[in-house]
Amino acid sequence: MTRPDPTRADPALVVGDLSEEELLARIFPLLPAGSSTLVGPGDDAAVVQAPDGRVVISTDVLVEGRHFRRDWSSGADVGWRAAVQNLADVVAMGARPTAMVVALVAPPDLRVDWVTGLARGLAEACGRHDVGVVGGDLSGGDAVVVSVTVHGDLAGHAPVLRSGARPGDVVGHAGVCGWSAAGLALLAAGAGHVSPPLVAAYLRPDPPLGAGGAAVDAGATSMLDVSDGLLRDAGRLARASGVVLDLDRVPGAFGADLVALREAASATGITAEDWVLSGGEDHGLLATFPAGSGLPAPFRPVGRVLAAGADGPGVLVGGAAPTTASPGWDHFAR
Repeated sequence: MTRPDPTRADPALVVGDLSEEELLARIFPLLPAGSSTLVGPGDDAAVVQAPDGRVVISTDVLVEGRHFRRDWSSGADVGWRAAVQNLADVVAMGARPTAMVVALVAPPDLRVDWVTGLARGLAEACGRHDVGVVGGDLSGGDAVVVSVTVHGDLAGHAPVLRSGARPGDVVGHAGVCGWSAAGLALLAAGAGHVSPPLVAAYLRPDPPLGAGGAAVDAGATSMLDVSDGLLRDAGRLARASGVVLDLDRVPGAFGADLVALREAASATGITAEDWVLSGGEDHGLLATFPAGSGLPAPFRPVGRVLAAGADGPGVLVGGAAPTTASPGWDHFAR
């Protein structure tokens, strides 16, 4: 039996038709090196510059059937999304992302052009931020799994933690709220045509990652990536800092988000207000800033930090307990 030529362009070619080396030969030329990379793919490990002497590291995973569906998302979409959600974690620490490693579990019937699309999506997102994709691993399996680990450099300053918010600080948010969750709901309802921008926000979230550096320069006291919903992640920051975050009522500062979400809400029966407060995977940045300081663009003021009372740390909306149906995404909630 003649083995397929691994160099030919064939949309019907699947992973099982190639050896690991042949598949890697198709992937490596597509990946960006990044200016911090000293030794890239090809050896047992990569070598990346760490001028600060400290390395910020975060990892995340996307599992087919739980985080994405191939009938909705192309390989390039998944690659973009895998990169961005990890870059946002490093940026939320006040660091500059420098390098990324990616592990892929691929079923033998997965099309090779889906895999090369994944590489192109990773490259597109990382190339915008001078991040090298410097290695990883391949494995066979029953479903597609993409695992990403990203490294970052603090450039001489202290990391911005969740635990630094103080009473009197201003709460700021950069990015959109609820768009990705609304896009997912539209796809699930077979109504993606209702709002292509919201569907695009789910398939390829595009948070303002440069806002992380701006927050550091403005003296942010705490910060995190909003990946599981505004209420849930605000609660994490509040508990870490031992404070109460009193967020503005919706619409308030979230009026533009609400306008964008209303048509999708009509098509799905989900309220736009719930999406704003509970929708995850937009990967915007939530940060606190000293009272009286101006918020750097593109942050908008969305609340204030209060001292924790008898009920302990937590989140309020307009001075009252939130009344949304769900506080946000939880991987293990029943």
